[in-house]
Amino acid sequence: MPAIALIGLYLAVAFAPLGLAVASARPPRPILDELATGAALVAFAILLAEFLLSGRFRAISGRVGMDVTMRFHQLLARTALALAMVHPFLYTLPFNRPLPYDPTRQLTLTFEGEGLVTGVLAFLLLPSLVILSIGRDKLPFRYETWRFMHGIGALAVAGLVYLHAVEAGRYSQDWMLRGFWSGLLGLAVLSLLVVYVFKPLLQLRRGWHVSGVRQVAERTWELTIAPDGHDGLTYRAGQFAWINIGHSPFSLDENPFSICSSPAEGRELRFLIKELGDFTGSLSRIRPGTQAHLDGPHGHLTLQGRSAPGIAFIAGGVGIAPMLSLLGQLAHDGDPRPTVLVYGNRAADQIALGDELARLRRVHKTQVVQVLSGPPPDWSGEVGIIDAARIRALFGEEQYRDWLFVLCGPPAMMETVEETLLEIGVSSRTILAERFRYD
Repeated sequence: MPAIALIGLYLAVAFAPLGLAVASARPPRPILDELATGAALVAFAILLAEFLLSGRFRAISGRVGMDVTMRFHQLLARTALALAMVHPFLYTLPFNRPLPYDPTRQLTLTFEGEGLVTGVLAFLLLPSLVILSIGRDKLPFRYETWRFMHGIGALAVAGLVYLHAVEAGRYSQDWMLRGFWSGLLGLAVLSLLVVYVFKPLLQLRRGWHVSGVRQVAERTWELTIAPDGHDGLTYRAGQFAWINIGHSPFSLDENPFSICSSPAEGRELRFLIKELGDFTGSLSRIRPGTQAHLDGPHGHLTLQGRSAPGIAFIAGGVGIAPMLSLLGQLAHDGDPRPTVLVYGNRAADQIALGDELARLRRVHKTQVVQVLSGPPPDWSGEVGIIDAARIRALFGEEQYRDWLFVLCGPPAMMETVEETLLEIGVSSRTILAERFRYD
């Protein structure tokens, strides 16, 4: 789905409850009370729509990229939190039991039983959910544990807010808005079932196994998996997949990694993985034949439909993986466009798959610029880091303005490179990047 369509659809869902509330034609209340209710209605709609954004649905993220979709998810979760937190403090009407002469709830706010308890619980749980998400990397437990807690917590908040809305909400007493909440909650639950039940069931029918594991650089491994009795994965060069090694497909022990092989190489998939803890720390112990499961392909770091006169690939560390996939496919297709690969690392023993880099130089005439911040005495390449000065030196001439630039690596490097490219006149439409860390 194109970005503009995704944003438009999301805004339509977020503000639909306001339209349904107006359609109920209830008499107006003081402006602050209406603002309080409106904030709650929009916050709940955003919360329920968040389930669809976080479900790895290619129909949603296929065009804009999963990184953009997840950033959208993060920012709107915080927007929902702000609206929910301000909601109860804007009311000016007194709290009381329902009055027999006030059937439209014009003169009081009525909270009884489930309406009050569920609202208070959701008010306390939602900030905890968002704060734990922002500080996820600092939590003392594994990502899989956090992911399970996040999913259960989000579903609990959604259920509590639903009960609060239909029990205590003034406008949610109307059948149209109540039906809207029920339908959106149903979609949220269905999205969880698709991710945690239906997709794993499909993965059982399309199994994989580890066909090779080898160390290709300091703390960097190449993992190869092969399909079991099927034709493999249809993907585009530059994409990534979530892989699960040695566990049931219903397990949460899965991680996203870029595919470093190209579609032209055949049915086997190669991944370039750096040891960072948890699963990646066990790569040396994985044996050929170990069962594997795969969810993919994902990602929009692809070249389809891009007609730039030249392509520059800028990678840091393990960010070289999708670049190798893209360049490998270009070489196979005989693409005549000039290509430049800028590849940064700290030390020489961190350079991964040097044989493939040499082949690209030889076969595809790719200009490979290697940059080391801590080079050995006999180093003949560039010294330093991939910073603004280096990007200006390499691509500052006018001939590069219309090139396509593909970025993958540490967030700080990517931000510096993108800002510099924009400053020297490169259009944002010709810069491809995927980010997975923001806070």
